[in-house]
Amino acid sequence: MRGSDAGRGSLFSYVDLEARVPAGHPLRAIREIANAGLAAMDREFARLYAREGRPGIAPEKLLRALLLQAFYSLRSERQLMERLEFDLLFRWFVGLGIEDRAWDHSVFSRNRDRLLPGKVAAKILAAVLAEPGVRRLLSSEHFSVDGTLIEAWASLKSFRPKDGGDGAPPASGGRNAERNFRGEKRSNQTHASTTDPDARLYRKGPGMEAKLAFLGHALMENRHGLVLDARLTRVAGYAERYAALDMIAPLAERPHAVTLGADKGFDAAGFVSECRELNVTAHVAQNTSGRRSAIDARTTRHAGYALSQRARKRIEEVFAWVKTVAGMRKTKFRGLERVGWAFTLAVAAYNLVRLPKLLAAA
Repeated sequence: MRGSDAGRGSLFSYVDLEARVPAGHPLRAIREIANAGLAAMDREFARLYAREGRPGIAPEKLLRALLLQAFYSLRSERQLMERLEFDLLFRWFVGLGIEDRAWDHSVFSRNRDRLLPGKVAAKILAAVLAEPGVRRLLSSEHFSVDGTLIEAWASLKSFRPKDGGDGAPPASGGRNAERNFRGEKRSNQTHASTTDPDARLYRKGPGMEAKLAFLGHALMENRHGLVLDARLTRVAGYAERYAALDMIAPLAERPHAVTLGADKGFDAAGFVSECRELNVTAHVAQNTSGRRSAIDARTTRHAGYALSQRARKRIEEVFAWVKTVAGMRKTKFRGLERVGWAFTLAVAAYNLVRLPKLLAAA
């Protein structure tokens, strides 16, 4: 028979959030791994908060909410708070009760900024990887490194001369004034963005447009493609190589040999020699277009070199997920510290998405 369309309300309702989430839901395994990492950071959180005063948002709940924002491609904290208000799955994952009100988006943003000085995002990434079950998945010998362009939240119209001598009218109505750049020479030495001074003008390749951007860097282990370290820098000609050396240096202190795979952009004599001084074998793709490669047959003749070249391409999967799903293709934040924090947390979210299946298979 046909069911009734009449809505019926009840005076009392008992809703168990735990019972409403299916036993096989992917977020169950992710929440368990994330909670273990957050529990290891309890002392770190205690140092960031005062012992007296009005209690703020619990950092564990705040970070779980930010992970949901990355998982579900939510563009803003305002959208995130809206989902928390009516979505039972979101409430269960964050740790809110059925009768708890969602936070105001501005209060949530201010509490998030409180975690910036403590480099909490990088410590979450390290805490999750330090769990015993996860640590067994990681390779201790073979790694890959690469960088990607993160477009800044700033218009090219805001890229003005540092001395203010352009004679352009001031911005009005919340928009940058119209400008004609024809015939004007602009560079990072003479110009800077008035919206985000940390952003730099950068061209990814010949014939491509220049954008105000940052560079995101990631260090991946080659066994399962998990990211061990991530950071964000200003754009520069050698920024990728400097970041790669900085990230691989702590791993190079191990007694056994370490390999580092990378693309043609890292094929430079200085980078290869620095790796050798760190006791790292640079498995860099050879760049022989009109020049001599810094990698010779002493490295390429080994079978491990070909394996590293195949494995290093998986780091592009990391950048693809971070930029499309987690929304980091064009950042919504301003400033090197805040954008770097968001990029590192997005990388940590990528690891959390992949870990449940890897742990189950192991």
